[in-house]
Amino acid sequence: MKNRAIAEVLSQQFGLHGDSVSLRPIGNGHINTTMLLKNKQRALVVQKLNTVVFPEPEQLVKNAIKIEQHLENKAKDGGYNLAIIRHVTTVSGDYLVEIEGEVWRALEFIGGSYSEDVVDSELKAGVAASAFGQFASALDDFDATQLYHVIPDFHNLAMRIEMFEDILSRDPLGRAALCQEEISFCRAQFSLAQEVADVEAQLPLRACHNDTKINNMLFCSESNKARAVIDLDTCMPGYWLYDFGDMVRTFCSPEAEDSTNLANVRVREEIFAALVRGYKGPLSASLTDTEKRSFILGAKVMPFMIGLRFLTDYLDGDNYFSTKHSEHNLQRARNQFALYQDIVAKQAQLSHIIDAA
Repeated sequence: MKNRAIAEVLSQQFGLHGDSVSLRPIGNGHINTTMLLKNKQRALVVQKLNTVVFPEPEQLVKNAIKIEQHLENKAKDGGYNLAIIRHVTTVSGDYLVEIEGEVWRALEFIGGSYSEDVVDSELKAGVAASAFGQFASALDDFDATQLYHVIPDFHNLAMRIEMFEDILSRDPLGRAALCQEEISFCRAQFSLAQEVADVEAQLPLRACHNDTKINNMLFCSESNKARAVIDLDTCMPGYWLYDFGDMVRTFCSPEAEDSTNLANVRVREEIFAALVRGYKGPLSASLTDTEKRSFILGAKVMPFMIGLRFLTDYLDGDNYFSTKHSEHNLQRARNQFALYQDIVAKQAQLSHIIDAA
């Protein structure tokens, strides 16, 4: 079905009427297809959900709505000051729409905002990190066990290693010969999984965002202040070390995650310091000493694990992440491994920044 026909169905389902309805792509997410559905009176963000990644889309929506409701209650008491992204029901009161076997949902459009793919200043790093810190703080008293594990073992490095080895053993497209150096590099880092398991055993379980990329935070177009934390699809029980680590992964390099300019892929210490200050500020009353010490592990494990996932998907034929060409996932993997290596090389310095903040 073409975009025009999809726009007509969605506009009928979600109550947007008129001949001026349009549907155009927005964002650059790896998993779901995100578009802006708009008429003269209203705009909605509509998404075609990837039901391979999210085989139970109802659980995804139920998780997000629980988070939305909790944040709304916090906002009423002055405990949360950011805009809240909300699901929109159809005219019949449903949250999901099926169109030719594909599942769609709609979210309120938060206007007057913009997102970034690469952090260009310490100020913006601090603003975005503080927003994610506020989000985490607002969920400090939320029972994480209420949430479905919409992607089981999402941040389970040991499981990611098993998947990698399984796909490598089968090598369905014969691509292993093209990335022997990356394969050997990965295997040399596998002891990181035991380090993660040992640390996790000491941490409190939290309701986490689990995808704290810089482009999942909206800035206000007028003030450049934080507007909203978005994309609650992966909100699940977890540990703050991963949310911190994903910020390091996506804030600290001056290059996008698929850049092939590997010589410039590095941790910018000033950006790292800004995100530490920004994230820890709102969490000062909740953050345990053990969690604080775990942040440097999160900084290491996230680029390595995402790099491993990119490499695994490359070997498997690019079935998980959206790609623009056949080498895209391999390029992403190399980029993330370069960032991981720089973090390891600067670990003592970065640990000092965390301790001093």
